[in-house]
Amino acid sequence: MKVTLLIPTLNEIEGMKAIMPRINKNWCDQIIILDGSSTDGTIEYARGQGYFVYVQKKKGFRQGYNEIVPYIQGDVVLTFSPDGNSIPELIPDLIKKMKDGYDMVIASRYLEGAKSQDDDLVTAFGNWLFTRTINLLHGGHYTDSLGIFRAFKTDLISSLELNKDEGYVFVEKLFNTRVSWEPLLSVRAAKCKLNISEIPGDEPARIGGKRKLQVLKWGAAYYFQFFREVFCWRKQDL
Repeated sequence: MKVTLLIPTLNEIEGMKAIMPRINKNWCDQIIILDGSSTDGTIEYARGQGYFVYVQKKKGFRQGYNEIVPYIQGDVVLTFSPDGNSIPELIPDLIKKMKDGYDMVIASRYLEGAKSQDDDLVTAFGNWLFTRTINLLHGGHYTDSLGIFRAFKTDLISSLELNKDEGYVFVEKLFNTRVSWEPLLSVRAAKCKLNISEIPGDEPARIGGKRKLQVLKWGAAYYFQFFREVFCWRKQDL
């Protein structure tokens, strides 16, 4: 099983300098830095450390993910945030769990005593509400459905149609925003009754940079997306 560590960045130079030295390059078969046109030295730092850096052409998380798909060599993709929110020492645990035969493993901020130091009252409630909604509407058993820190089989990108615009364009236009893959990945993986697991993983406070979370727009878009998926996407044969 080959693993690609995929690290999205946008002006994360402080976090990169603090977090990347803690990542053992031997943990994974491939490491990709997916950059959203940073201007603070993130790109130069990453290249200076010997990492492959791809600078996306279109703005937005999912747009960057779509562009990087042809470069992914691993059977498993492990997405990781270098802003301090993800603990790099948990990367081997996610990989080990995937080797047990799971389709997706999430580092949950709310499982078995794990906690988020980056949550405020609004985001904590939002994560709770959205996760419960996915479980109720789509048969999931998540404690954390939105986080980026997760590993999943690469072929889910195509089989769950995560890279097709149809699952996103309407809600993005409706709420004038751009959304990411993770919530839809959680929804469709649950609908298809895939083999999903979680491991506990604290979420430390972010290091430097600006928080990019669009609480109201993303929250409304994702919640609408959850209900739309009940009627607008049919489970594929996996």
